Amino acid sequence: MTAHQPLRVLLYSDDRDVRATVIAALGTHPHPDLPAFEFVECATEPVVWQHLDATRPGERIDLAILDGEAVPAGGMGIARQMKDEIFQAPPALVLTGRPQDAWLATWSRAEAALSHPIEPIRLAEVVIGLARGVLQSA
Repeated sequence: MTAHQPLRVLLYSDDRDVRATVIAALGTHPHPDLPAFEFVECATEPVVWQHLDATRPGERIDLAILDGEAVPAGGMGIARQMKDEIFQAPPALVLTGRPQDAWLATWSRAEAALSHPIEPIRLAEVVIGLARGVLQSA
């Protein structure tokens, strides 16, 4: 990844309002030290796997934001399966239904968890930290 390539951020939720809230909170360029974000919105689990399985340059997902409250497939289960099945899986942020569900995000092996309702400033802090980690490991 070069400084000019955007970070590809997979955003999974069956709720379009959740996806819109996350995108509005982060914007396409959440921090001047980071490349732009290119959001890949997914509303269903099969589409998530299509994108996570992509291997061609420019198609690989750099970061995943997964809604733990999505149905029928929740983001925590997808995160755990992703970590089990994908070599060098992207870091994951799981959005939980409530703060008490953070322990479930630990089970999913997600690198971070935040609870609904989404707090834009906290979301940006967490995602910027994960994105910096992606760039350092590249």
